[in-house]
Amino acid sequence: MDGTSTPDAGGGDQPERLTRQVYERELRRLQAELVTLQEWLRRDGARLVVVFEGRDASGKGGAVRRLAERLNPRIARIAALPVPTERERTQWYFQRYVAHLPAAGEIVLFDRSWYNRAGVERVMGFCSEEEYRRFLSQCPQFERMLVEDGVLLRKYWFSVSDAEQEDRFRKRAQDPTRRWKLSAIDLESITRWEAYSQAKDEMFAHTDIPEAPWYVVEGDDKRAARLNMIAHLLESVPYERVPWPELPLPPRPPSRGYRRPPRHLYRYVPDHAAALSQERGPETGG
Repeated sequence: MDGTSTPDAGGGDQPERLTRQVYERELRRLQAELVTLQEWLRRDGARLVVVFEGRDASGKGGAVRRLAERLNPRIARIAALPVPTERERTQWYFQRYVAHLPAAGEIVLFDRSWYNRAGVERVMGFCSEEEYRRFLSQCPQFERMLVEDGVLLRKYWFSVSDAEQEDRFRKRAQDPTRRWKLSAIDLESITRWEAYSQAKDEMFAHTDIPEAPWYVVEGDDKRAARLNMIAHLLESVPYERVPWPELPLPPRPPSRGYRRPPRHLYRYVPDHAAALSQERGPETGG
């Protein structure tokens, strides 16, 4: 998909997009399974790293959020690193990513990762040719060391057609809640479409290794992409169900005479919601 103007160059029918009802029902089921996976990781002390890469506006961020939103934030965390500092630029390239790797019983979701060097840094000229070639040589070794040490490493590339990407860019520009997701570098991906395609192809050629293969997620349908990615992740990890301990609610003891202080002694936030209800009037229908 990444190297063509349309998601289906052969002209075949595209699958019907999922309805919100079907999507939300299956997402909730998958998220419940993710909680089961989380508990297994915690019990057995396993470590899971999930790398999210792909085109700008391909749906990576949404997939990361849906994967993490029902998990315990003390166990599952998102690593979305900013631009490296001047000090970090002088370190071994992988050094700042190593600091974010999981300990026993933890999950780390890399929303962009060390593959920045093979993507945006390569295309935009933010690294030298020597640094780029060194990355392609060291990355497979780095990932093999992670896997040999017992880390469960999964790598997902989110693909999107150029037409869909451009449509999402326009929507971001018009939506005040999503404008922050659009940068000048993002827009460069329109004029450098083929350069990013070539960079991705070369990256795959060097880093799609048996110990840590790449899995491509078709991203034109965001809902389907999220479900497909999460379902694949669950299928790829040999987890098992962990029995939940019984936690009966204790009986509430009788009052010992506590009296709450008068309400006027507290500062309450204004009832903004009530004002909205009065503006809209009573809701009707189902």
